Amino acid sequence: MPELPEVETVARSIAPLVGRRIVSAEFRCLRVLRGGDPDRMAARLQGRRIAAIKRYGKFIVVSLEGAGYLMIHLGMTGRLLLGGPAGKHTHAIFTFDRGFLLYDDSRQFGCLEFSEEFPARVARLGPEPLEISFEEFAARVKRHKTRVKALLLNQTFVRGVGNIYADEALFRSGIHPLATASRLRGERVRRLYDAIVAVLTEAIAAGGSSISDYVDAEGRKGFFQFHHRVYQRTGEPCTVCGAAIRRVLVTQRSSHFCPRCQHR
Repeated sequence: MPELPEVETVARSIAPLVGRRIVSAEFRCLRVLRGGDPDRMAARLQGRRIAAIKRYGKFIVVSLEGAGYLMIHLGMTGRLLLGGPAGKHTHAIFTFDRGFLLYDDSRQFGCLEFSEEFPARVARLGPEPLEISFEEFAARVKRHKTRVKALLLNQTFVRGVGNIYADEALFRSGIHPLATASRLRGERVRRLYDAIVAVLTEAIAAGGSSISDYVDAEGRKGFFQFHHRVYQRTGEPCTVCGAAIRRVLVTQRSSHFCPRCQHR
């Protein structure tokens, strides 16, 4: 599933649409729509001009002039593409006064939703990990007795961190994914905070991680996957100590870690 760096890259790549007017919208798949039939949703979007495009966690929120929001979640295989031919997995086509945008999704786990008010699903998310202060982050960590990996995946804790970047941040901070969050103290919390900021910032600069279907709106792949130190490297040597990377399940999600470098 695209995580914060990938979604941020996609949001930036469709930024040229700001100021463009939606001439028409066509929806071909009910499964990816939320809260309305395709004809009604198309009518509500027609003639509206894009005021802003912003990422909130793993969501992209397109603000429309006057009022209204188009919320986009890419799910596991969703793509937003500027131009190109529509294919069998194209489930939405937005035609603008100049250019068009396609929404492709082979597995149909993503979603599109229009609302007049700011989307409630987005409003319930936790703070932005690249904006939260260390003091607030530390206070939030202290309140949770869950495993630290599970906490990082909780979108009400901070929004946008997923499996890839939780694993990478925990490795950089030397913290085991099964460590109890509330028992982390001082310097360890600081290292985790710094590692999250660093790995997300670096991944955004690299255009995200293209592991499966992910590309930006211009069809370009990211290359941060070449900098992964533990994610999906089970059995391979640690880049720091040489120990074999291990895998453990946390809340039914695979977690990759170094048994020597990361401690509970």
